[in-house]
Amino acid sequence: MLNGTHLVAGEWIGSDNSFSNEPVSGEADQFAVGTVELVNRAVEQAEAAFASYSSLARSERAKFLRAIGDEIDARGDAITQTGMKETGLPEARLIGERGRTVGQLKLFADHIEAGDYLDRRHDPALPDRAPLPRPDLRLMQRPVGPVAVFGASNFPLAFSTAGGDTAAALAAGCPVVVKGHSAHPGVSDLVAQAIDAARIACGLHPGVFSQIQGGNRAVGQALVQHPLIKAVGFTGSLGGGRALFDLCASRPEPIPFFGELGSVNPMFILDSALGGRGGDIAAGWAGSLTMGAGQFCTNPGIAVVKAGPEADAFIEAAAAALEKVDSQVMLTGGIASAYHSGRDRVAGSAGVRTVLTTICDLRNATPYLFATTGAQWLADEELGEEVFGPLGMVVVVESDDERMKVAQSLQGQLTATIHMDDADAPLARDLLPVLERKAGRLLVNGFPTGVEVCDSMVHGGPYPASTNFGATSVGTMSIRRFLRPVCYQNIPESILPDDLR
Repeated sequence: MLNGTHLVAGEWIGSDNSFSNEPVSGEADQFAVGTVELVNRAVEQAEAAFASYSSLARSERAKFLRAIGDEIDARGDAITQTGMKETGLPEARLIGERGRTVGQLKLFADHIEAGDYLDRRHDPALPDRAPLPRPDLRLMQRPVGPVAVFGASNFPLAFSTAGGDTAAALAAGCPVVVKGHSAHPGVSDLVAQAIDAARIACGLHPGVFSQIQGGNRAVGQALVQHPLIKAVGFTGSLGGGRALFDLCASRPEPIPFFGELGSVNPMFILDSALGGRGGDIAAGWAGSLTMGAGQFCTNPGIAVVKAGPEADAFIEAAAAALEKVDSQVMLTGGIASAYHSGRDRVAGSAGVRTVLTTICDLRNATPYLFATTGAQWLADEELGEEVFGPLGMVVVVESDDERMKVAQSLQGQLTATIHMDDADAPLARDLLPVLERKAGRLLVNGFPTGVEVCDSMVHGGPYPASTNFGATSVGTMSIRRFLRPVCYQNIPESILPDDLR
């Protein structure tokens, strides 16, 4: 059952105003609108919880993370049904995303129990060293303090209330205050209930987790500007993320803002691969481009090919595959409207040819395919801007040199892909170090849609893909965002933290 209210340090609290979700079917549900006062209360309680939670044994924090996963699974049917109603996502997608969400909670539980993330170091004292003695020095990673997390529109589970940012922060020892996304407030409500039930079962301070529902832009602004918040995790649009990033930077005490802001995820299809299996690559691209109505931040929106009959055949094959894809419901009316506007912008750009166009309306999306030249791409920076949805662009270059210039012109990306055969290795060898500077994850002969949750994954990249090129929002390394190194000099072992003794 939905509460429709905010969870603030163990209490479900309403507010004077309410907003509705946007159900694909059925009646809308009502949810309390967040307020600045509730933000202040939640953050103050998070700070009150920090001392006990940050010093909790790693095994106890791991127990909490696993309990959250169990409580989410216990509510699985209700979460799936609510998610289908709110987002239009299919049942299988939501069940899979729930599995990923629970899996990453358990992955972090295992990760902190192993203890490697602490990066413990010890340089013993050298009292007789000349000309100066060396003190005893120990180092360990410690949690930064209360963390703000913003739920994402396109992942109601894996990047929202109990998603990767929350899991990483709780694993690090940081209490969390979530701003729920208004695209799926019902799912956020149910997941917050699961987290609170796990907190109660583990006997933790109620300030360890709070969630303020959306409906009010002032809530997000107040959250990132609160002096007790020490870091922010965000997945969303470039405009919204940049505005919050600027607020974090302008605080009297600036704090890190870890924003994942999207990407066009270019693919470079090299000559031998294009000639030998261009049709297969085109079909695979169409499937990746339209998965989930193209509402993935790793959606590969750009394909770069060299001019010639093989390029023409690739474009025809991609159009034929995309033409078979039915209309899909987008997550919200606002996202659908932005997709339609992006389509119109691209279609109206100079030097852009419309290859496949269809009719989509209201909250639905159909795929679109456009083509342009390498020269036009290099002349028009707006062609490199993300259109969130199943829209593809083929960039046809005239030479290897122009292809390299296209690669060098790219803004920061989450991913970049090379499709190659053995004969393409010399060109790929030259292209790889260029793309290495542009993206956080590089692929060969694959498609980037979907992100594996594991130790080696990087989901981030140079700006504007993310606001911190040294961080990832997926995988166990994401815990580092909410930790800082502390050096302990000549500290008696009797008062050292347990993990350093």
